[in-house]
Amino acid sequence: MTTRLRVAIIGTGFMGRMHSHAWRTAPRFFDLSRAPEAVLLVGSDADRTAAAAAEFGIPESSADWRSAIARDDIDIVDICTPGHTHAEIALAALAAGKHVLCEKPLANDVADADRMADAAAAAAEQGVVSMCGFSYRRTPALALAKKLIDDGRLGQIRHVRAQYLQDWLTSPEAPFTWRLDRERAGSGTLGDIGAHSIDTAQWLTGSAITGVSATLRTFVESRPRLNEHVGLGGNADADAPREQVTVDDAVAFTASFADGALGVFEATRMAAGHRNANRIEVNGELGSVAFDFSFMNELQFHDARLPSDEQGFRRIDVTEPEHPYAGAWWPAGHGLGYEHLFTHQTVDFVRAITDGVAARPDFAEATRVQRVLAAVEASAASDSRYTAVEGARR
Repeated sequence: MTTRLRVAIIGTGFMGRMHSHAWRTAPRFFDLSRAPEAVLLVGSDADRTAAAAAEFGIPESSADWRSAIARDDIDIVDICTPGHTHAEIALAALAAGKHVLCEKPLANDVADADRMADAAAAAAEQGVVSMCGFSYRRTPALALAKKLIDDGRLGQIRHVRAQYLQDWLTSPEAPFTWRLDRERAGSGTLGDIGAHSIDTAQWLTGSAITGVSATLRTFVESRPRLNEHVGLGGNADADAPREQVTVDDAVAFTASFADGALGVFEATRMAAGHRNANRIEVNGELGSVAFDFSFMNELQFHDARLPSDEQGFRRIDVTEPEHPYAGAWWPAGHGLGYEHLFTHQTVDFVRAITDGVAARPDFAEATRVQRVLAAVEASAASDSRYTAVEGARR
């Protein structure tokens, strides 16, 4: 490795922590022509950000993202902040010639996503790379599923069914967070985890969602204010002041795909007993693939061309060195974890910068997810009426 790629991470929460781990790990396990290094952590509070930087092993901290972007010694801006800040930060970073990695969903609405995609396209002409962080694409088992579909092993796709089930909001006394505020989060479960299912489905099939019929639900309309003694998943003091929940708790929708496939999607943060069950199944004329992140190193594959007495789903242990990403890690049979997805994302982003390969998903792809989110909300507002996705091609 030669010259470094110096990274400013904007955001000190869960994603900031995860991304800092990825930047540190990627060059130690993958062959990269330039070594990325997180050199600056930016947050909203100077003292908390300094403490987080020390904990994450990042040498500098700041409470001013604008000054961070203005620095000549920053090559990459990594945006790990709530959705309402994405557009302003990304547009400024692109204008300054910085490569941009932005967490999903890309923005809080289609208008901001369009502005970001247009700016990214213009910056790309100057060699500036941008990518949206839909990290589940980097799961080796899902990447294998993508290869099987692209190789024609499933034939014509007919069905996509996806579930993303969490339970951290099941209790009515679970505390209020920014993820429950529409102004900051854009939407609730829909944008937080449903966006992952939408992106995964469109990416796997290579087909756009063209229309939806949707229902949204908010089961708990107010929650106790979060304080420093209560973390996510815990219950707040019953006497704590309550905040109004302005986003959805759950979403369900059917979808039409451009290639004629039918999709069924469900996402919730109130499915008791499911910590992080991200599932997707794709059925085609020649076979099926099924994935459950609770068993993230496995892919279920059914080949309908086999003799009937040999048919059925079989488990593929996706840990062989020939499998996507797996060869950089441990011997076969030694599984990977959630954090590895972000390392793979970092590797792909760095290689896009240094090797001239496409960064995917780019902001244009992420905007297509944003359009589906908007169509889901519009359909739900019209009592589940079928709603076309703006700009989607049949």
